[in-house]
Amino acid sequence: MAEELTHLAPNIGSTKNRKRIGRGKGSGWGKTSGKGQKGQDSRSGGGVRPGFEGGQMPLSRRLAKRGFHNRFAKDYTAINVGKLEGRFEAGAKVDAELLKQQGIISRVGKDGLKVLGGGELTVALNIEAAKFSATAQAKIEGAGGSVLAV
Repeated sequence: MAEELTHLAPNIGSTKNRKRIGRGKGSGWGKTSGKGQKGQDSRSGGGVRPGFEGGQMPLSRRLAKRGFHNRFAKDYTAINVGKLEGRFEAGAKVDAELLKQQGIISRVGKDGLKVLGGGELTVALNIEAAKFSATAQAKIEGAGGSVLAV
């Protein structure tokens, strides 16, 4: 092993020393420490809050507010039972991962899979999902299959 952990070093130029301001004239950042002469920005604790535009109506208040985004909305990937018809053998265990592998769904929502009742189902399938609509559950059990909410 030619390289050892004791000889590791960062790449040349990838790290820089921090700027130490207010340490005398010789440092190049003495006296006013890069803050200029007088004014609000030169004072301790000075400056304005983010978004402040000098008293002008800020952009965030000038633009129209539209729409609504529910931060508590559930993120399910929905699929109708009709999409499962003819794709699986009777008695097969169907879950979100299998559907994704087969390309039937493109993604699994962070809250899981929800099975809806659109279409017809004649094959008995054992389906695992986060939620089932009442019609989907009736069609799956009517075809001789089972539902498992995970």
